[in-house]
Amino acid sequence: MVWLPQEGRGFYPVRQEDMPYDREYFEKYRRQADTPIGHALTEARVQMVLRHWDGPVLDVGIGCGQFVLAHPQAHGFDVNPAGVAWLKEGGIWDDLYGRQYPALTFWDSLEHIFDIEKAVSHADEWVFVSLPIFDNSEHCLRSKHFRPNEHVWYFTDTGLKDWFAKQGFACVEQNNLETLIGREGIGSYAFRRV
Repeated sequence: MVWLPQEGRGFYPVRQEDMPYDREYFEKYRRQADTPIGHALTEARVQMVLRHWDGPVLDVGIGCGQFVLAHPQAHGFDVNPAGVAWLKEGGIWDDLYGRQYPALTFWDSLEHIFDIEKAVSHADEWVFVSLPIFDNSEHCLRSKHFRPNEHVWYFTDTGLKDWFAKQGFACVEQNNLETLIGREGIGSYAFRRV
């Protein structure tokens, strides 16, 4: 891992062929979504978006699609072939890189994307994010959220906000609702383009 303490973030060069995106991965998240914690997380995410934006959103990295189903105006984008097939079957797939979107959501997915600058650049106004937050590199490496076959990026709270500021976004909401619901060390953020 390369940790940049002055930027509050780390990079781990995950190899594409090591990423576990397949039907089993999709089904694992389907099982997790259909639990009391999964339902509470989805509701918290929908409500967070609706506090700031009541228009269409593109959910990037859908897990099993629970947010797409719960939000009244959501479509989805994914790289997992099982997720892509599910989205296309439902007529709710959209190409993140094909056009601009008023709002993007990255629920546990931004840290999986190699070119996060390019991904976030497709948001015209809003980006909503949940992801693990670390104190430093040592905290990261001993955390259950250190996933060398999935997570490319690792952020401190300040590092994430500073990175978004460099992309032209201000943080308008930050909370730890997902941690209160039962997930360890997760921060949720709403960023608005300035």
